[in-house]
Amino acid sequence: MKTVGDILKKKGDRIWSVTPETKVYDALQLMALKEIGAVVVIKDDDLIGIMSERDYARKVILFGKFSKDVSVGEIMTTNVIKVAPSQSIDECMLLMTNKKIRHLPVMHDGLLTGIISVGDVVSAVISEKESVITQLENYISGTP
Repeated sequence: MKTVGDILKKKGDRIWSVTPETKVYDALQLMALKEIGAVVVIKDDDLIGIMSERDYARKVILFGKFSKDVSVGEIMTTNVIKVAPSQSIDECMLLMTNKKIRHLPVMHDGLLTGIISVGDVVSAVISEKESVITQLENYISGTP
């Protein structure tokens, strides 16, 4: 069974972050440039939150605020759910589904080592299923 660590080996451990003082507009520009749906919020080398497109839509646009006037710290999600590299992709899928979240920071020994998205998890699940299918087809056909 694949793990979070397996996803990070394939994806890489690049982390895009902002500070709580960063303006939402600037965070959105970074997200658009890097084609990502969320950024982690770091203060004094500690993960203190995450800002996603959903946070922006629900806490800025719907309240008629302007992204150039609002700081990330005002809208970020502070109750960040994290995973470890050893956790299975099935655990992550269940966690994301039950908590209705799309991004999971990865922590190892108290350090942020990466972030995975629901797309990463779905791709890993599909890859694993395709591998099982290929193995079964080879077994049935007698191909080594």
